[in-house]
Amino acid sequence: MDIVFDTGLIEKNRMRAWRSRDDKAAFLLDITADELADRIAIIERHFDNAVELHGATGITAKRLLETGKVGSVSRVEIDAAFADGDEQMLVAPIEHLPLEPQSQNLVVSPLSLHLTNDTPGTLIQIRRALKPDGLFMAAIPGAGTLQELRDVLLSTEAEMSGGASPRVIPFADVRDVGALLQRAGFALPVTDTETYTVRYDSILPLMRDLRAMGMANPMMGRSKRPLNRSFLMRAAELYAERYSDPDGRIRATFSIIFVSGWAPHESQQKPLRPGSAKTRLADALKTTEIKLPKRGDE
Repeated sequence: MDIVFDTGLIEKNRMRAWRSRDDKAAFLLDITADELADRIAIIERHFDNAVELHGATGITAKRLLETGKVGSVSRVEIDAAFADGDEQMLVAPIEHLPLEPQSQNLVVSPLSLHLTNDTPGTLIQIRRALKPDGLFMAAIPGAGTLQELRDVLLSTEAEMSGGASPRVIPFADVRDVGALLQRAGFALPVTDTETYTVRYDSILPLMRDLRAMGMANPMMGRSKRPLNRSFLMRAAELYAERYSDPDGRIRATFSIIFVSGWAPHESQQKPLRPGSAKTRLADALKTTEIKLPKRGDE
């Protein structure tokens, strides 16, 4: 397994963001919490107990309870400091689930799975923690997220130093996420993407928001050299040249992959075996079947 992220730095970034929390910078968590809750609300099922994995502010847990479809929600975080009052809090690293096998009806992960080095292993832990026919839902930043910032920082560094180092983390493609769900043993996996465009006055408030979200660069291969003023000023110029609207404000893209998958259960729909269809396609389409000649008969 390749170690892409510095897990110690991830925890440091998230703790710093929590201690100096900025409610305005939590807009992505608010959006995904509402979206996940809306998806739970339309499912004809009541979930007696649920777990929110590393949701930082806890807004997702609150939204789940407001749907009336969830009996109770416990939270897993990297530190007990994230607890809101006397709520139940389990403390564990991002890639370790302190959950008993087949103990949960619902597990929800809002905006944290993109920071796991062993994503398949983490998904397997989640699937094992679910009771049969239990549901997993997640919101994961995907490919296209911060594409403008990535382009500008690479261009600036190449221009000013002749080289480039990773300044924005890699994000998974929606098809890869779907494949990971299947690999982890989830049944009936579903993935879809919602793209949000956020506008800023310049690159500087964007980078402040990312830091306030705990999303400062945690990559092992990152440059240890801090960005100086001249670098930031040139990056701001390039960003404005390439990704600004007529009013001068710049655009930042956040592409969020919403996923769901069920712990296998005998009651779930199964795909038909090849060759088991009882109706010909030609009959269903109300057309005439044209038989192709066998090989060698042409």
